[in-house]
Amino acid sequence: MVIQSPAKLNRFLHIIGRRSDGYHLLQTAFELIDWCDEIELEATSDGIVERVDGPGDIDPNADLCARAANALRRFAPARGCRIRLRKSIPQGAGLGGGSGNAAMVLRALNRLWDLKLPAQALADIGLELGADVPIFVRGVPAWAEGVGERLTPLPFVARRYLVVFPGIATPTAPMFAHADLPRATAAIAIADYQAGTATQNDFESLACRLYPAIAEARGFLEQIGPARLTGSGSALFVENPPPTVEAVMTGAPLNWRWKICNSLQIPFDSVNKQPPELPAP
Repeated sequence: MVIQSPAKLNRFLHIIGRRSDGYHLLQTAFELIDWCDEIELEATSDGIVERVDGPGDIDPNADLCARAANALRRFAPARGCRIRLRKSIPQGAGLGGGSGNAAMVLRALNRLWDLKLPAQALADIGLELGADVPIFVRGVPAWAEGVGERLTPLPFVARRYLVVFPGIATPTAPMFAHADLPRATAAIAIADYQAGTATQNDFESLACRLYPAIAEARGFLEQIGPARLTGSGSALFVENPPPTVEAVMTGAPLNWRWKICNSLQIPFDSVNKQPPELPAP
């Protein structure tokens, strides 16, 4: 099975508190976009999970694709697979590429191994791998609270974005741990977000101060439209870019990567349905 594994955007991100164990309480709205990695899965019956092809800078055993497959083997200990991962989504960009990879492997192997597990079971496994994995398992826009695990589906809205990776990776853990990260943003309701009152990302000012390349990218993108950070960075996005956007982006630094993306949804629908093969990135 060959599948496309999408990225995500955080349309806003508020840090509203911190638990006693150090985990941050947040509110955010997730949306999937068609910036995709490609994953090829070959089912085997030898009980071995092996990533036979993938990025050289990611340890095959630590790769979230392999970790997801091994986590699913608790329901099928005799089953195995060979994984080939072809990356397109930038790493360390706040686009959730690794989380999406893990979720799509869970969804695809659920079918290849004929497990017929419901979405909630796969989401529970995904949460063990990362807070963002369940959103990709569900495959629809969602409002998230808690540490990101409490999901409420949102209506799908067709949107178009310019998404820009400014050539640097932003490590998530140090960003969350930084003393200057705002941690007391007032909580809002879903209705507030749907009315358009929530647009900020609480990481954005900190990311721009710590990483001049992000500040440079935000300044450049303001000539196209309001630019927002996704996740803890480093990628930024502009919603509904004008028809002239590609001409403007010819003036961007050569080390940037950018793509015109569309929002999408991949509903779980049925445990017997194959994850759709999206258009190649």
